[in-house]
Amino acid sequence: MKHLFDIAGKVAVVTGGSRGIGAMIARGFVENGVKTYITARKVDELMATAEALSDVGECIALPSNLGSFEGVTAFAAAIREREQKLHILVNNAGATWGAPIDEFPESGWDKVMDLNVKSLFFLTRELLPALRAAGTAEDPARVIGRCRGNILEPREAYELSGQVPNVVFPSGLIVEEFDAEGFALASSPVKIYYGAADTSVGLAETTIGELLEAASEGSIPA
Repeated sequence: MKHLFDIAGKVAVVTGGSRGIGAMIARGFVENGVKTYITARKVDELMATAEALSDVGECIALPSNLGSFEGVTAFAAAIREREQKLHILVNNAGATWGAPIDEFPESGWDKVMDLNVKSLFFLTRELLPALRAAGTAEDPARVIGRCRGNILEPREAYELSGQVPNVVFPSGLIVEEFDAEGFALASSPVKIYYGAADTSVGLAETTIGELLEAASEGSIPA
């Protein structure tokens, strides 16, 4: 993965970056010379990941709870205090909840929607000034997300991931605003990628390499 794409010197934020795909994305950025901020709720895991990645590059851990609006705004403020420009935002954090449909709790619904929908939209909004400051027509800042699956799968225990509506709906709102400001065009300083090639919203899964390509070249193969 190292040196596949020219993104050295950029600044990135990866939510849910302490483990799994988020940690792999962060490693790809760090190995390619990106100053990378990672965030998650579990402090011990987050600090351990940042320490490991710091052996190969610059990785900074900022614990947060993005499941609440207050947590989103506090984390965004912490990033803005440290960085005037943000080149890459990866909205990777997410939650699921599985339960028989007759027993599915409102608390489970709220947890998934707060993290997978609400936080994605408002974190992007709160970091727009830094994204706009970093982007140019030739090299726009990127907002990248992963999306997959169905909101309700036909199982005895229904699983709510929220990943289809949560990505399409908030991104659609953002893109409408960007269109009015000229930010969603090919010449814009900020572009949004959610999996599909040459579109602002899509439903294809991406690999780590494809995410790095999006950060450097601005397209994710469907």
